Amino acid sequence: MKYDHVDRLLIQWEQQRPDLDPSPMGVIGRLYRVSKIIEQRLQNTFKAYDISAIEFDILATLRRYNSPITPTEMYQSVMLTSGAMSTRIEHMVKRGLVEREANMKDRRSCKISLTSEGKALIDKAVETHLENERTILEALSDQQQEQLSELLRHWLLVNESAL
Repeated sequence: MKYDHVDRLLIQWEQQRPDLDPSPMGVIGRLYRVSKIIEQRLQNTFKAYDISAIEFDILATLRRYNSPITPTEMYQSVMLTSGAMSTRIEHMVKRGLVEREANMKDRRSCKISLTSEGKALIDKAVETHLENERTILEALSDQQQEQLSELLRHWLLVNESAL
């Protein structure tokens, strides 16, 4: 039997504290390590397009909406603070990826939309991103991926409201 990093930690805990059941560490530890590995592999794709993960999320959100949206709608969708959102949008405006449009109904507000350059960039980036995600998951069969997705969905439905 092969042991991963987490197995070795669990064995050590079992040896040092046989009175404890460290099995939750097996799940949480593996999820944490998986998250770090995935994050690194996703970053490589974003770097190839000279965008950050947050900028990818902003561009992808605008692409999915397919119409101008307010910064408030945006930061609720990508889970950023309004200050962080404003800074990122300003940077992306300067790069020519998004543009601000005055909101005729509320002069204090604006709407954000993709430029043609931004749309072309996110269309290419999302294709590469999906291929990267397929590669990341290729160690699992389609059935295993479905099972994992269902388990994670269940966990999120129970716990996500805490955010």
